[in-house]
Amino acid sequence: MMLLKLAYRNLWRNKRRTIITIASVFFAVFFAVILRSMQIGVYERMIENVVGYYSGYIQVHKNGYWKEQTIDEVTPYSDSLLTWMESKDQIEQVLPRLEGFALAATNEVTKGALVNGIDPEREGSMLKLGEKMVSGSVFKASDKSVILGSGLAEYLKLSAGDTLVMLGQGYRGISARGKYPVAGIVKLSSPLLNDNLVFLPLAEAQWFYGAEGMITSYVLDMRYSDNVPKFARNMKAKMDTAQYEVMPWQEMMPELVQAIQADSAGGQIMLFILYMVITFGMFGTVLMMTAERKYEFGVLISIGMRRGQLALTVFFETVLISIIGVITGLIGALPIVYYFHLNPLQFGEEASSAMEEYGFEAVMPASLDPSIALTHAVIILIISILISWYPTFVLARLKPVEAMHV
Repeated sequence: MMLLKLAYRNLWRNKRRTIITIASVFFAVFFAVILRSMQIGVYERMIENVVGYYSGYIQVHKNGYWKEQTIDEVTPYSDSLLTWMESKDQIEQVLPRLEGFALAATNEVTKGALVNGIDPEREGSMLKLGEKMVSGSVFKASDKSVILGSGLAEYLKLSAGDTLVMLGQGYRGISARGKYPVAGIVKLSSPLLNDNLVFLPLAEAQWFYGAEGMITSYVLDMRYSDNVPKFARNMKAKMDTAQYEVMPWQEMMPELVQAIQADSAGGQIMLFILYMVITFGMFGTVLMMTAERKYEFGVLISIGMRRGQLALTVFFETVLISIIGVITGLIGALPIVYYFHLNPLQFGEEASSAMEEYGFEAVMPASLDPSIALTHAVIILIISILISWYPTFVLARLKPVEAMHV
């Protein structure tokens, strides 16, 4: 305790040097937390838009469906399987769906569309179509109408109440065709889905594709999104893998995983450069401090202070500087992170268009993941501990008589 108090007092003997070092730590933590929070926030939004609000974190298909993804690879709907999956603590709800492709047409234009047959009552907690409705209303399970993504509706020049014609190939090669009123138009968060998606009631989609009683997938709406691959493996071990395949979103969307990993690597390189700068800045300060205080160290050793106690005091000084810098950096960064979490940064028109072409929402929210702040605080402390070995090395070789004649 005495050495810690002595170390704290030593910090303010040279206030300018101490403040400069604290400031360098402050800005390192400040910028690292903000940059990483914004980067992780974008990834979380991407996953939430595509996985959390549409595809689900886990899907169960007929074995071989995902490789072909055709309407011929459907599986009979099983009430008992659905009930068994919903009995798992981590699963909130199981959503049966029938997905296929069709040509969506009006009098003037046509476009290929992804047709998704859903149960609107079950999908309410996941798709949240009512909250995203631009015009019209959500259909009922017994209706014979469609809901369009707003991008697709704009392309086809349709609004609620108009008629959409769909043509395609159904189950086992039958002709799929139908004419449907537009019940509503929704604005989906994912630009890619918003520009291509048509929702049909599940029963009507089964009739349209000639696949009565069939579905393409069970989508698992989960209470917790942590350890999804492990949970999927545990489910797979208890299911008939000759009949069903259980896939976490990481396997269904490897391109999304790779895009996140590639972008994250670039961000980590920037953080590495930032921490290299702060490391050399702190080391330079410790180097000057050690050189300036050689006389002081020589006097203290000559009057009987142990080298180990002196080295520990200097170690405490370095750690205290780091702690003060980390705390002030977090105090400065966290309010900004929280603000951008509630009010995501909006991109300009040109940048928005470029991002939407790649299927990404043109916003940059900040993540509130506490591990981000904790990680960078620990990194700074580790750097300070490593740097503190230099004065220890100098003190071990210091000769008091020579030091006092410097």
